Amino acid sequence: MAEPPRRGCRRAAPALAALAVLAGTPACADRPVSPLPVRPPTPAASTVGAAAPPTTAVPGTATGTRPSRSPAPPRSRTARPPASASTPLPSACLGAVRYDLVLAETELALLKSLCFATGGVLRIRGIGPGLVTVDRADLVSRSYEAGVVDIRFVRTGTVVVTIPQDGRTYPITVVVV
Repeated sequence: MAEPPRRGCRRAAPALAALAVLAGTPACADRPVSPLPVRPPTPAASTVGAAAPPTTAVPGTATGTRPSRSPAPPRSRTARPPASASTPLPSACLGAVRYDLVLAETELALLKSLCFATGGVLRIRGIGPGLVTVDRADLVSRSYEAGVVDIRFVRTGTVVVTIPQDGRTYPITVVVV
């Protein structure tokens, strides 16, 4: 004797058939969409005596019209804040950041100078202890650990950092603002 079909199967069959039809239909079908509301153009200076352009009705507002907004002022493209409120950083300065100098990947002859804000760190990777020197020890705080020299610039001024490599010494002038 055959078993009668179950109730759940009868309900699932039409749903499965609908899914099979939809599976062959692309997800991005060409369906018409309504355009986004656009603010009408502002009247030109030559049409001062002309009638005002019609306004676009916006549902849900008290007056039914779109509020006018003045254009926002242009934003500054500089990402870093000034060193202090009175003096901004020169455009070539890196700010109070950590600059990693990997000696195995850097041609020191091409690196002549850097600029940091107070608090910036020059991290030199791949050098032995006591090899990196500075001419103004009063402007920096130095530390060494596991082949890495950290030089933190704690006061404004100019510091010459000397790095030996392959029998030559390379001076890097660091300006701290």
